Amino acid sequence: MLLGLAVLACSDPDKVTGATADGGGAGNSEKADTKAQQVEADSVGYIVKLGDIAPDFTCTLTDGSQVTLSALRGKVVMLQFTASWCGVCRKEMPFIEKDIWLKHKDNPKFVLMGIDRDEPVETVVAFGQQTGVTYPLALDPGADIFAKYALRDAGITRNVLIDEEGKIVMMTRLYNEAEFASLVAKIDQMLQ
Repeated sequence: MLLGLAVLACSDPDKVTGATADGGGAGNSEKADTKAQQVEADSVGYIVKLGDIAPDFTCTLTDGSQVTLSALRGKVVMLQFTASWCGVCRKEMPFIEKDIWLKHKDNPKFVLMGIDRDEPVETVVAFGQQTGVTYPLALDPGADIFAKYALRDAGITRNVLIDEEGKIVMMTRLYNEAEFASLVAKIDQMLQ
């Protein structure tokens, strides 16, 4: 039952509102879809910008618990968008585990979540085991959470770092050693 609620909670509220606001149906939904497609993206597909308040969502972790991003205000939050079929994700995740998660997992002011793009819980659990990560993995049915941050058809792996006020302070795309080192340094600095 929790998973069913997460699908509803992770849906795009603009589309739900657009489809039901005036009792109309498909016409308003189509307008919302068109509006969503007109969003401007940067050169790597992000539709959010540095300094933006991170779009809110509620997701279900593989253990069945739910997390709402806005409830994490006051903490440094790192979101890693991933999927089992992503080779670059598989390369990056052990570094996230070793250089970020194991270093900061006991810090109550830090949260790290891998958000798996549109895969069933069994696949996500197996993926976590195969990559050897112990940080929490969340489900993203339909890639609806991902679509709040980047174009729905844009690639992964992506990391979004969010400060205590809920503002996006860093975004990465793919795995680049220098960029990853900058991410690690930024997290270390924010948690001092």
